Amino acid sequence: MGIDIRDPDQPVGTLSGGERQSVAIARAVYFGARVLILDEPTSALGVRQAGVVLRYVAQARDRGLGVVFITHNPHHAYPVGDRFLLLNRGTSTGEYAKSEISREDLTRQMAGGAELDQLAHELNRLEAASE
Repeated sequence: MGIDIRDPDQPVGTLSGGERQSVAIARAVYFGARVLILDEPTSALGVRQAGVVLRYVAQARDRGLGVVFITHNPHHAYPVGDRFLLLNRGTSTGEYAKSEISREDLTRQMAGGAELDQLAHELNRLEAASE
């Protein structure tokens, strides 16, 4: 998969977070996994490291692996996702093919959409009442 590790003899536990995630994905591909389930693989990573992990996720997907990518970050989900299932406290709030939703709409819905609209309405009402 073309993973770039500084020292291939270095113990995995001493690698950076992005390198560890990359090794985990490469191992799964190497050992013949058909599905990857990744739970917040980019949450503790910097922008550069997250980008590296997302490239490997996309490569795994392009090799035909099923990838379940669990994240709270729409900017990480959208580039690698084909379908999106949005959950709020374990309940589905929507399911979309990539062609059915824009990154902006995905971001809005993941951020709470209607709840944010209600909050904005209440804040505007409070502001108007204090004037």
